[in-house]
Amino acid sequence: MIFVKKLQKRSGNKCELSGSEENLAVYSVQPKPEGTEKDSVYISQTCIDQIEKKTEMDPNHWRCLNDSMWSEVDAVKVLAWRMLTRLKAEGWPQDLLDMFYIEDDVLEWAKATGEDLSDEDRVIHKDVNGVILNAGDSVVLIKDLKVKGGGFTAKRGTAVRRINLDKDNQKYIEGKVDGQTVVIITDYVKKM
Repeated sequence: MIFVKKLQKRSGNKCELSGSEENLAVYSVQPKPEGTEKDSVYISQTCIDQIEKKTEMDPNHWRCLNDSMWSEVDAVKVLAWRMLTRLKAEGWPQDLLDMFYIEDDVLEWAKATGEDLSDEDRVIHKDVNGVILNAGDSVVLIKDLKVKGGGFTAKRGTAVRRINLDKDNQKYIEGKVDGQTVVIITDYVKKM
């Protein structure tokens, strides 16, 4: 709870992206969430739904990034950069991106999900059923898998939460099984 209280204090109980005071929640910024205030933001459910593509993108909602892109919080900068990049065809986001100051290591974090790549260049990860996987998703193993170097077998039905995607290979994801981070081939998982 201390972690949530720190985020509430940092944000002034407002969405760190839009400034909304309603329906706020903690959101972990992929792909390297450790569950700390450094890699999390306190934002509205409306922002979360659009970031995760659960609802249709409303470009006018994101005009708030004109202010939030100047945040001192790296996780806020990462999300602002990603959303501006996703919307740059609208015109006005490109103007903001041209003014955006972001440190190299933070920009690398922002680019880790491939928002800056065209659909042809983006590596798309799919589970055994062809469902697209995103960083942070949860999957279930559909087969017993020997973990090389781990000395154990990950059993069928094991849930792997908060996966990371290999940016170079569409067949590889990473996740924790029995407390160890392992690489899993997407042919052996299905999205939860």
